[in-house]
Amino acid sequence: MPVDRQSSRTSPMILFRTTLTACLGLLLAGCMQTETRPSEPALAGNTAADITTPETAVVMKPPSIDVQYAAEFEQLGTLPELTDDTVWTRIRDGFRLEVDLEQKRLQQELDWYARHPAYLERVMRRAEPFLHYILEETEKRDLPTELVLLPVVESAFQPFAYSHGRASGIWQFIPSTGKLYGLEQNWWYDGRRDIYESTQAALNYLVNLNKLFDGNWTHALAAYNSGPGNVRKAIRKNNKRGRPTDFWNLSLPKETRMYVPKLLALKHIMMNPHDFQISLLCIPDSPGFQRVDAGSQIDLALAADLAGIDIQTLYRYNPAFNQWATPPSGPHAMIMPAEAASRFEENLQQVPVDERVSWKRHKVREGETLSHIAVKHKTTVRELRKINKISNNKHLRAGKHVLVPASRKSSTAYSLSAGQRLKTTRNIQRGSNSVRIDHVVKRGESFWEISREYGVNMRALARWNGMATRDPLREGQKLVVWTKPGTASSTGARRDGTIQRVTHTVRNGESLSRIASRYRVTVADLHRWNSIKGKYLQPGQKIRVYVDVTRQSGST
Repeated sequence: MPVDRQSSRTSPMILFRTTLTACLGLLLAGCMQTETRPSEPALAGNTAADITTPETAVVMKPPSIDVQYAAEFEQLGTLPELTDDTVWTRIRDGFRLEVDLEQKRLQQELDWYARHPAYLERVMRRAEPFLHYILEETEKRDLPTELVLLPVVESAFQPFAYSHGRASGIWQFIPSTGKLYGLEQNWWYDGRRDIYESTQAALNYLVNLNKLFDGNWTHALAAYNSGPGNVRKAIRKNNKRGRPTDFWNLSLPKETRMYVPKLLALKHIMMNPHDFQISLLCIPDSPGFQRVDAGSQIDLALAADLAGIDIQTLYRYNPAFNQWATPPSGPHAMIMPAEAASRFEENLQQVPVDERVSWKRHKVREGETLSHIAVKHKTTVRELRKINKISNNKHLRAGKHVLVPASRKSSTAYSLSAGQRLKTTRNIQRGSNSVRIDHVVKRGESFWEISREYGVNMRALARWNGMATRDPLREGQKLVVWTKPGTASSTGARRDGTIQRVTHTVRNGESLSRIASRYRVTVADLHRWNSIKGKYLQPGQKIRVYVDVTRQSGST
């Protein structure tokens, strides 16, 4: 079968012109990228995906991303003209992977990219500040430079991409693999979204996968997507049956079967942009950012002011920070636009360490715990204990004061913090005919229990709060729940105590209809609130009921 490295195709599938301004004479210096097409987030070590049959166009679920972030960061303007010293020239020079144009799956991907040039434009803009760094790290490890394009396939260079499989960041690390490669994940910070750290981790992971598969890069890439176990299993299966064990002949998850072709299609288009009538953004072959260590916790609004940039820009370069400040215990290193880094360093020297975060006194109310206070003031119990030298809740007395961190600006100013991103996403997701409930997590509660309480889909509940169903919940944490108007859990009365949860113990001979009538609810409500199997109830069985006390004529 013919193999292509740098040859150009004479008859592209579907040609679309882009609206970008570029120098036609320099197109070979190429520039091409893509976002998570309406089809992909590939998951490192995760096989879940929804795609169509191989004969049709691939359509996979996109990761949940912040709508406001996407809208702001994808605004297109006039691109600068290409120059000779673009980062794409170095990327092309380091290509090593073979492209077999006779593969049907590869042709499907080439067709898709050719039909969606605007998609590539958006990704180029997201990738621009980071490509030089990723290329440098790839070359340090003597890796094929096609890997520089892997975040295109993984996340479309969307730092806030979060998939249904709990994969996060431009390299789409799942929690376990991220921890294995040193990416810290906590309330303050998620290293999977740290551009600098996650790139180190991803390339190290790819090096190990390549060694595991004896230098076969297509196998290593497939393993990055679906996990090495799946790939080795497919290879063993073909060996037993006497079949070829190259990537194209392996029986792999559907998402993985299209994963490698996506990357190879990007490589081919970059080598031959003129064949696809695609103009490419000129990205200079120079650092797009500088990493600066503040040395201590710092309010991100202050950091942005010191650097002379807005908070949104700071978050876009530093999407790993979940809150309004860097973590108390670090890391405190931040990525700054190249032109702003020196200004930040100079101005930071003028701000004493104890003035980089503001503090205020909180008066403890009756019944309040450190968990309640931490949630209210957007910090952690651990940090409150450390600052106030508290060993346990016994030291909390009503009327006493504890020091809590205070952001310099209102929460809305930190528009790309985790909380504010969620608010924007919820408003889009909830629809116009829903009622919002703020649920405070109780000790030991899970997504399943809370979803049953409100009669909502468990995955939807997690998605509304920017989480996955397996993510741990902490006592005092607030979750947003969207319910339909008219349901017991959606009434405003619930929050002032007129709707109470009752645990009913089934008596001998009782039916769902009888129980529903007693509490003035419907049988459908009982099914929605409980996992009831079969037609008959058993004596002693526990039934959860949400009772509107204003509708009860007698005591229940």
